[in-house]
Amino acid sequence: MLDSTPQKTVTIKLDGKDISVPEGATIWEAAQAQGTLIPHLCHKPEPGYRSDGNCRACMVEIEGERVLAASCIRPVQDGMVVNTASERAEKSRALVVELLAADQPDQPHDASSHFLDMAALNGVSESRFPARDACHVPLLDDSHVAMSVNLDACIHCNLCVRACREVQVNDVIGMAGRGLDAQIVFDMNDPMGQSTCVACGECVQACPTGALMPASVLDDAQHGDSKDFDREVQSVCPYCGVGCQLSFKIKDDEIKYVEGVNGPANENRLCVKGRFGFDYVHHDHRLTKPLIRRDDAPAKGLNVDPSNPLTHFREASWKEALDVAANGFIKHRDISGKRIAGFGSAKCSNEEAYLFQKMIRQGFGHNNVDHCTRLCHASSVAALLENVGSAAVTATFNEIENADVAIVIGANPTENHPVAATYFKQFAKRGGKLIVMDPRGQGLKRHAAH
Repeated sequence: MLDSTPQKTVTIKLDGKDISVPEGATIWEAAQAQGTLIPHLCHKPEPGYRSDGNCRACMVEIEGERVLAASCIRPVQDGMVVNTASERAEKSRALVVELLAADQPDQPHDASSHFLDMAALNGVSESRFPARDACHVPLLDDSHVAMSVNLDACIHCNLCVRACREVQVNDVIGMAGRGLDAQIVFDMNDPMGQSTCVACGECVQACPTGALMPASVLDDAQHGDSKDFDREVQSVCPYCGVGCQLSFKIKDDEIKYVEGVNGPANENRLCVKGRFGFDYVHHDHRLTKPLIRRDDAPAKGLNVDPSNPLTHFREASWKEALDVAANGFIKHRDISGKRIAGFGSAKCSNEEAYLFQKMIRQGFGHNNVDHCTRLCHASSVAALLENVGSAAVTATFNEIENADVAIVIGANPTENHPVAATYFKQFAKRGGKLIVMDPRGQGLKRHAAH
């Protein structure tokens, strides 16, 4: 049942204007709701990311207080008077960004990074301060096939640590060292490609400087531009059934890289398949045009080279190819009739499954249609019907945040549905009791209470 209790609000004065703000909101959130963007680096206003307040790039002035406040972690209070654009606040923010800019590489790894956007917002184009000594500059780590690590651009915002530890709950990334030698590490300071990283890429999407980047964006000199694409295509991940929403960045009719989108199933998160598993789209074995078997092709023993199918097939228009397919179905329907059965795949979307059964029932005139899920889930369907009264899903997997106890039985989400598994791991991290019932070892067992 939805909570119909009205949300409490407080009144504050923001840049001379009285506004009502939900109780518990931060100054940064209140300003954003009014269309005011306060510069930020360690703060990521996306689901799953808590505010950290360590970069001090979002400082604002509060009337009656001696020191400036970090707007991303300071909650509003009734009667508070906040000035986001005072000379003192703007100078403080600009100084923070200028100090960070001093340690950035001469040529950025990402020419369109969030850091450069925030530097421009603060009016910072260069730094008066000396760069750190070369002996303190971390070396390139290109040990991973899908991601590049250039920690010479790292500003220690800890977003990648939170992304790995709190959002995806993989606990691979941490901080090591002190002072000038402090840096991001993977496991026990292993190269990224040799660590226990599962390549979800959450850290890459969170990084504001280009210190962590998709390898597909960078050239051999480790320079690139995350906004250098021709168009953006919103879609749904084609792999498992979680339904993660994502955005393809297209350059020269090729996928340059992929980012997660804030959809109800994934809240920006992706797994290694969804974020990096798109190379097959450009494989030379992929069919990109309709083909029809040539008249002189052998009737049996067909042995086609996938990279050169034109030895046995010829190119055709979509109309011609669909007509040939339809006539073939009609021919077999008239000859074989009800001896033909349809068997759908779990890889199909709901819409495709509906059209397939419709073709069998209406096109072939019978109900001999089945689906592979009925076989592999027959036992679970029977158990759900007996115990719950329904074999269908009664709640989404992210409803686990409202539970006290969760049981995972006969499933391996960390491998089969990694994004769904992040919600189970977060549930256990918050103190929920996770029970895993499985004769096999699986990734969730280290998070389970039983």
